[in-house]
Amino acid sequence: MNLLAKNRVQTILLCLFTTLIAPNLLMAQDAPAPDKVREKDFLSTFFKDDPAYVFAYFMGSGDGLHLMYSYDGLLWNTVNDGKILLKPTVGKAKLMRDPSIVKDHKGVYHMVWTTGWTENNIGYASSTDLINWSEQRELPVMAHEPEVRNTWAPEVYFHKASRTFYIFWSSTIPGRFPVVGSAESDYNHRMYYTTTKDFKSFTPTKLFYDPNFNVIDGFIIKEKGWYYLFVKNETLEPVEKNIRVTRSRKLTKFPSTVSDPLTGKEWAEGPTAIKVGKYTYLYWDKYRNHRYGALRCKNLKKGEWEDVSDMLRFPAGVRHGTAFKVKSDIIHGLQSLTEE
Repeated sequence: MNLLAKNRVQTILLCLFTTLIAPNLLMAQDAPAPDKVREKDFLSTFFKDDPAYVFAYFMGSGDGLHLMYSYDGLLWNTVNDGKILLKPTVGKAKLMRDPSIVKDHKGVYHMVWTTGWTENNIGYASSTDLINWSEQRELPVMAHEPEVRNTWAPEVYFHKASRTFYIFWSSTIPGRFPVVGSAESDYNHRMYYTTTKDFKSFTPTKLFYDPNFNVIDGFIIKEKGWYYLFVKNETLEPVEKNIRVTRSRKLTKFPSTVSDPLTGKEWAEGPTAIKVGKYTYLYWDKYRNHRYGALRCKNLKKGEWEDVSDMLRFPAGVRHGTAFKVKSDIIHGLQSLTEE
């Protein structure tokens, strides 16, 4: 079967599953799947040799690493029955929030995360299968700033051409930037970054992004030679709390101008995006309503977004994380955890 024909068959099967079978399995986004009959069994049979997608997330206040997977970007299944795959051991608070995972040219997955509310470091670990992880380490990326209040939501982006990892996050350094509007606890975040090729030596931390407002939760995706940076405007008064996007040809030269809000009036955070077929899917945490939202578009430059939140099926309790593409053998390994 050629690729075009297979894609058409996949679409038909997904439509049949979504309209005829899924309603009996998942009546709402937060509904738990039945113990014996799950949509993963139907989908994995047909998509067993195809690429799939993994979403790394945390629950509660930051209990540890959780994973879920999908074949179409809409129907997501928990790994290990939703149980923790990796418990945090580094940082004063020993939390694992906002996990970000990327794969390098050797097939190794690298993860960074928020270790606590008031830390000057981030957490790091690596894995080849997303199941067995290296020893966890603290990366003291803001230790040179004695007054730094936090180091939140680190993201790692792998630049394939130079084989360089770009790690960026949000921090507040009192008095460093003009205050625009108000924020909880007088935070005034800007984004900073460092680079590394081996997670042993790192370049000095520098300012990554200043949009002239309180900004957190950055995420980067590349399309047709452009880097797109999704961020959260964290301003409390006048109220913002929304996701916006900007773009650049250079990875560290994003303009301060951003788009209009993408996420409407609902308070939003934790954007992450993946390419699935002809669409780019953007997910974000509707954290006040304890649900996730999703948009998709065919062309990031045009930005003609379609809200598909009602089609999204996420397990209950998912918090800020990142989505990324994996090969089928990774999914098979993760599925074996649930089946044990």
